Amino acid sequence: MNKLSSKKDETKKEKQQNLGTPRNFLIPITLLHLRDWNTHGYELMEKITQFGIQSIDQGNFYRILRQLEKDNLVSSTWDTTSSGPAKRIYSITEAGEQYLDIWAKSLGQYQKMLDQFFSLYNPFLSPYSLFSKGEKEDQEDK
Repeated sequence: MNKLSSKKDETKKEKQQNLGTPRNFLIPITLLHLRDWNTHGYELMEKITQFGIQSIDQGNFYRILRQLEKDNLVSSTWDTTSSGPAKRIYSITEAGEQYLDIWAKSLGQYQKMLDQFFSLYNPFLSPYSLFSKGEKEDQEDK
């Protein structure tokens, strides 16, 4: 087996084992990033990838942005100040802020269920034992 097919098999196994993030979770993450700064779609996609979303289909992401704009959760304006073609700059709307608040409350409830799950799953685990050794040391330094 060559290295390329071995790498593909490893990635496939990781995807099968990792249930991933909820499908609609991309929306609150997008709104969360737009709450702090207005940006171009490509820069927003980079920030979301750094957040931990492993792969984003670029075409699908722009369709989501357009739908968020239709739903009045996001607004956009054309940026013609830089060289090259005009780009849209996206920002969150007041309705988007309210939608994000609803998601935050919902995720807070979900977090409580996850905490209960893990306390039943292994009542002897401390919250820090779920981290890897390096992450545990980082948490202890704080």
